[in-house]
Amino acid sequence: MSGSLVSSFRQACLLPLHCLYTLYCFTKSDFKTTLIPVTCFAIAAAPDLQVSYILETAFWVWIHLLQFVAANQAVGFEEDAKNKPDRPIPAGLITLRNTIILRYCLIPVVWAYSYWYSVQALYASVALVALTFTYCELGAHAGHYIVRNIVNGLGFAAFESGATLVASSDRTYLDNTAILAIFLSASIFATTIHAQDFEDVPGDKVIGRRTLPIVHPGWARFTVIATLSAWSFGLWYIWDLDATIASTFCALAFFVGYRYIALTSITQDQTSFKWYNVWLSAAHALPGYYRYIHA
Repeated sequence: MSGSLVSSFRQACLLPLHCLYTLYCFTKSDFKTTLIPVTCFAIAAAPDLQVSYILETAFWVWIHLLQFVAANQAVGFEEDAKNKPDRPIPAGLITLRNTIILRYCLIPVVWAYSYWYSVQALYASVALVALTFTYCELGAHAGHYIVRNIVNGLGFAAFESGATLVASSDRTYLDNTAILAIFLSASIFATTIHAQDFEDVPGDKVIGRRTLPIVHPGWARFTVIATLSAWSFGLWYIWDLDATIASTFCALAFFVGYRYIALTSITQDQTSFKWYNVWLSAAHALPGYYRYIHA
């Protein structure tokens, strides 16, 4: 009996750690694609950044990211079993049923948490939940790459709107610079986010997904260098960059684009996508540079 009590006590103590670890595993692969870039964006775009709000901003992004990935991994668990077996469902950390329960329980949580900041932050949260439903349950994630990329872009606009509000001293207001930055970022995502699809081609083919690298394998890689270069020159003009910063930013775009053309193995595509996120984070920092030089 005593041994059973000790075992039960040990399990009770370990359960919170297991839950925290499972939540971390849901989101860990999206730190570089969402948590860090969106938080950096909010810091740069906030009309009146409050440094003390940065951790709150990161947590707002993370809990909404958790809401999204729980839904995404619930509908994509078969793909994850092939492509990403370390994710919580295929790794046995949580059941599919409990993932679905988590996904829907998080909706009132993120809405209440956002409303605590402002009604405007709640609007961003509601939009993000609606776009999550469109992407996952309504099947945009498995649809044509144009629809998928547009929904992705709108989703990041919702992420960035809410995060920028949370990072600002006035959590009810976004100025014209912040609104322009969000519009540009959403457009960048919609036209370049297919950079993440090259490393997933084998698994995506198995489930019949219509990504750009699958639909147009001949020229898909060239679109990365074309779009990153075009956006780099455009942002140079829009954010009034000086020659040194602009040259460095454009050179980074050429470097990332060249990698996608010249280095085409799955491992190399994974590394190239990390470099893409470096370029993306740099692009997200540019509104902050603009605010600084025009202060």
